[in-house]
Amino acid sequence: MHRTLADDLSRLPELLQSARDFATAELAGLAERPVARLGQAPARAPLPGDGTGAEGALARFAERWAPGFSGSAGPRYLGFVTGGATPASVTGDWLTSAYDQNLSGAGGSWAAGLERETVAWLRELFGLGAEHSGAFVTGATASNTVGLAIAREWLGERLGVSVSREGAAALGPVDVLSGSPHSSVPKALSVLGIGRDRLRHVPLLPGNREAVDVARLEEALAELDGRPAIVVANAGTVNSVDFDDLRAIAALKDRYDFWLHVDAAFGAFAALSPTHAHLVDGLDAADSVCVDLHKWLNVPYDAAVQFTRRQDLQVAVFHNASPYLGLPAGEPDFLHLTPENSRRLRALPAWFSLVAYGRAGHREIVERNVVLARGLGEGIAAVPGLRLLAPVRLNVVCFTLAEDPTQDRIDALARAVTASGEVFLTPTVYDGVPGLRAAFSNWRTTEADTQRVLDVLAAASAA
Repeated sequence: MHRTLADDLSRLPELLQSARDFATAELAGLAERPVARLGQAPARAPLPGDGTGAEGALARFAERWAPGFSGSAGPRYLGFVTGGATPASVTGDWLTSAYDQNLSGAGGSWAAGLERETVAWLRELFGLGAEHSGAFVTGATASNTVGLAIAREWLGERLGVSVSREGAAALGPVDVLSGSPHSSVPKALSVLGIGRDRLRHVPLLPGNREAVDVARLEEALAELDGRPAIVVANAGTVNSVDFDDLRAIAALKDRYDFWLHVDAAFGAFAALSPTHAHLVDGLDAADSVCVDLHKWLNVPYDAAVQFTRRQDLQVAVFHNASPYLGLPAGEPDFLHLTPENSRRLRALPAWFSLVAYGRAGHREIVERNVVLARGLGEGIAAVPGLRLLAPVRLNVVCFTLAEDPTQDRIDALARAVTASGEVFLTPTVYDGVPGLRAAFSNWRTTEADTQRVLDVLAAASAA
């Protein structure tokens, strides 16, 4: 064994304690750490020859790279839809690396059983039935891709071809209908060989909504003359967290032949709040569902879950036939259910957080974030230089400048906000108007943080 590696092994407890102390110090200052880091990263260093050992690596990282890492796990990082990492989930994530289980198969470890238990808990949390099987993937993009891959195989079943064997070309043109699809959907269609241009945008409800007009969706389905299709419904759009009427869309399946995929990346968490659970009424009727866990479950990147009613079709798409891996039989190993063969135990951080805080703890995070978002929305509405672009329906505040909201002026506002180090927001365009959006999903965020965000926005918009 290399002498430096042997030395690290002999001092492993001490090295882990050093890493623990460093991480503790970094997290202790997270609330005041600049939310975003601007400026040029260090120039690339040459590959080390002999190496410094783990202690030297930690010291070099602390000096050279750590100062440039953002406070994205902190309470005022409101860009994208980014959760933090609860104490329990960090504990689970550290143990995930320590155990280093490969979740390709169940042989020789109970780790796959833990993932199945976690998936079952999440299924219950979101109000899905036992007919929905699930598996962990990297994020919402992977989850949408897996769900649409299963939908593609279902189309083949309806048309009498095996897409997994003959290829997407065997299907001919595919019809994919949606109102306000997330950008990951056309990306998934590209990856799957269906094609971005096969996504057909169905008109939305009037009144500045992002929810699909179900009557217009029915018209689009009727125009297909019985051809099977894919419908992508949305449970929480990224701009204004609007929800399609899932129950009404599912009812159309009595008359039309389509696969219902629901992108509920963060909107599924509305199910945790009795006040907002009606927004996801009908989610259980979906053929496949996407939920992103490093958003509102507040587990570390990367973690999402994918659910489907047709595990048999999922196996047809993703199975890996090899003597050393074994064929899918009974309850399939996870390597037969997702694009990955090698899979880390992403379920463990979620398992830890669910055990530690339960339904009630995660419900509190959701409901607090919603209250804070509405508070920021009310504050923005009272700032002379700003105006809301959409009502605050759940946890996202979408707004713009009150006067002349050109892209250049919005970009300048975003730069000023980011340069403050107090808050990070992401840009958007809503109903043709450039704007910014603040997404609340971090377990650390408080009313005091919201006031600090509002103060920065008011000052930047007045400058």
